[in-house]
Amino acid sequence: MSNADFAEFYAASRDRCLRAVVASGLSRMEAEDALAEAYARAFARWGTVRECVSPSAWVVRTAVNANISWWRRRRREQVEPDAGAGVSARGDRRGDADLVRAVADLPARQRQVVVLRYLLDLDTAQTALALGLAPGTVTAHLHRALRTLRDHPALDQTEVGR
Repeated sequence: MSNADFAEFYAASRDRCLRAVVASGLSRMEAEDALAEAYARAFARWGTVRECVSPSAWVVRTAVNANISWWRRRRREQVEPDAGAGVSARGDRRGDADLVRAVADLPARQRQVVVLRYLLDLDTAQTALALGLAPGTVTAHLHRALRTLRDHPALDQTEVGR
């Protein structure tokens, strides 16, 4: 295991992972904290993590889980993420904030599937492995999520693939 190998992974994946964690419903500040924790865990287990199908998905899932664990320990309710604080996957166009909000409105599992499939470009099998689900369950969650996004009033129908 080399530090340079991990540093290269970190540099190549950090921005995509940050976008994915923000899209999963965390504010940018929460996402950065959770991601720092996830990368620290990944570094400590780099020999194992680098052998994963998608080390980026491992980092994203660890970051989201770390945030959930933090909230559970403190027994507080999470406030709605600030729409202006989100990072957009396509840049800073007006529709991106609406899309981030619409994805954040999805149930947690659907949101996770959408983030892994479209922001991290994982296929169904990789997404299933990352989330510990059957591939058919991933497909079902993705189908429901896309149907919900297509019907979301804030989104232009051309933004969500038909």
